[in-house]
Order: sequence, then C-alpha cells, then structure tokens
Amino acid sequence: MNGADTAWIIVATALVLFMTLPGLALFYGGLVRARNVLSVFMHCYAIACLMSVLWLAFGYTIAFGDGGAYWGGLEKMFLLGVGSDDLSDTLPEVLFFAFQMTFAIITPALIVGAYVERVGFGFVLLFSGLWMILCYAPVVHWVWGGGFLADGGIFGDTGVRDFAGGIVVHETAGLAALIIAVFLGPRKKDTTPPHNPGYVMIGAAMLWVGWFGFNGGSQLAADGGAAMALTVTHISAATASLTWALWEKVKFGKASLVGMVTGTIAGLASITPASGFVGPIEALIIGAIAGILCQEAVNVIRNMLKIDDTLDVFAVHGVGGIFGTIMIAVFGAGSFAAQLGSLAIVGVFTVVVTVVLVFVVKAITPLRVDAETEDSGLDIIVHGERAYDHAS
Repeated sequence: MNGADTAWIIVATALVLFMTLPGLALFYGGLVRARNVLSVFMHCYAIACLMSVLWLAFGYTIAFGDGGAYWGGLEKMFLLGVGSDDLSDTLPEVLFFAFQMTFAIITPALIVGAYVERVGFGFVLLFSGLWMILCYAPVVHWVWGGGFLADGGIFGDTGVRDFAGGIVVHETAGLAALIIAVFLGPRKKDTTPPHNPGYVMIGAAMLWVGWFGFNGGSQLAADGGAAMALTVTHISAATASLTWALWEKVKFGKASLVGMVTGTIAGLASITPASGFVGPIEALIIGAIAGILCQEAVNVIRNMLKIDDTLDVFAVHGVGGIFGTIMIAVFGAGSFAAQLGSLAIVGVFTVVVTVVLVFVVKAITPLRVDAETEDSGLDIIVHGERAYDHAS
C-alpha cells in the first residue's frame, strides 16, 4: 500500500460523491420549476443511496471481478473475501471499491435530467437500480475491468482509451437519457425558465470542483499524471465556458449565466475520457470546440428533433463524452478503430438494454405521473413537501 496514493484517493472519493450530493442536485434542481425542485433533490439523493447498496451487492463484482471478458462474475458480492489489508495495486481494495462506487452513483443520477417534472418516483428507483447492474456495471468491466474492449481484448494492445468515463459514464448516461425522454414524451409546459439560476451556478461550481477528483482520481495514484489530469480538466472547463457564452452572444445578443455554466459542464464532460492522455494545449482545443458543439447539439435535440431531454443530458454529457473519446485518437493517444469501435459497441448495448428496461419497468410501475400531478408539481403530490411557500 502506498500512503500518498491512498490519501489522495480518499479525498478524490469524497470529491466525486460531492459531485452528485449536492452538486448535481443543485444544478438540476435550479433548472426546473419551483414546484418540482424537491423531487429532483429526492431523485439524486435516493439514487445515491440505492446505488451504494447495489454496488456493494452486485455492481462491484460484475464490474471488477475476475470472471472473464464480458463480466466479472459474482465472487466479490458484498465484498466477500475482501479485507482492509487486501490491495488493488497500491490502494486498499475497499478504497478502490468506494471510489468506483461514487462513479456508479453519478452515472444513473445524470439521467435524472432527462425526465424531471413528469416521471414516476417508483420508475426512477427501479429503472436506475436495474440499469446500473445490467448496463453500467458490464460496460465498466469491458473498459476498465480488463474486459474485451481493454488492452489485450478485441482491439489488441491498442484497446480503448477512456481515462475517466467518456464512454463508461457519459455515453451510457446520455443515450439512456435520450431514450427515456423519447418514451416519456414532452412536458405539458416546457417553456418556463429555470426557477433559480443561482442554484444552477452553485451546482455547476460544485461539479467543477468535484471533477478534480473524478478525473485526477482516475490516475489512482498521487503523481504527475494525476496533476496533469486535474490541470487539463480545469483548462477545458474554463475554455468551454467562454466559448459557450461567446456563441450565445453571437447568436442571441446576450450571454446567460445558465448558458455559461452549462458550457462548463460540456467542457468537463468532453475532457473526461482524454484527461489522462493530453496536455494543456489539447485541453484548450477540446474545451473551445465543446462549448460550441454541445450548444448546437442542444439546438438539434430540442428544436429540430423535438425531443424533450429536459436538462440536455445527451447534448451536453453524451455528445461531450463521445467527442472527447474521439479526440483521443485525433491527438494520437489511441487508435481510431478502438475508439470508434468501442463507442459503437457500447452505444448499441446501452440502447438495447435501456429500451428493454423501460418496457419492463413501466409494466411494473408507471413511467409518467398523471396530468394533475404534473400540473400541481411533483413536490407536493408525490413527496408531500414544498420548497417554498408559493411555488410556481
């Protein structure tokens, strides 16, 4: 065990949990109407709790067990046989488990943005749990757990390069979000502006800080690689924030706070897969493009395809993660065959599993709340609480 590595990953684990609670909850919560903000908080909090238990029971062993090329098996269910002295490289394995658990929390939590203001709470819990076990955990094994997409797999020694989750986290969550949005259909009222842009900015800032643990921690060591990953993460986020705001100013005559901080998230998502393979100049380029690319993706999904992916999960996370994954090959740090092939394989798998799960889960518990609940707001009808005295 390396003490410095262990100390850093303990901090990184806390930072990644901080991304979901409270970062993502505030970012998403500020974007919805006042009558639905608590439901968003509830979704994020409940997912964090449920994924933690399921990761212990099934997720970790499927993702990082030694079962083979396609899944890890069940030998490490409930961390059976794993003690505090067992190591994963230079880290206690229980710490590696905890660090990866925070990734298993935020990935299904990202999907929340697609279905806010109209989804059934039972559907959120049942779908998220099954999706993490049946979609997310296998993909983790394929890419990070020594599976068939990693080094020595179907792409040989040029296995897929995904440092912190462009494919594993952002592509899977983005595609799942898009599919659920299609099944749900649009909100009855989708033109209301964010009820609290201040929450959005605070949440985005927390995500930005937490992302240092997300990307820097993925080095799994306290070394120069972690320092570079942290640095390029920051550069991409800052640059994408500026280009998003500039592009808004060019198109609409005004640069908005919500737009600028959405650009931050686009830059963070885009650098995530590449953060262990590029330097500051490449990060500057990735961020500069991401701020415009993801903004245009929002326009395509929302206005051209008329899909109510409410908080633009696919346009920002999905497109950003896919773009960053491809840029690894553009900058010569990976092969195009491995990057594009893995994106395609994981994309098809995610779509199929997500569609099947939507059909199965909505047969058990309603996908969408009734019209009265949607009008009155999920907070008071579903959870019996209001965020404010006069929620609009």
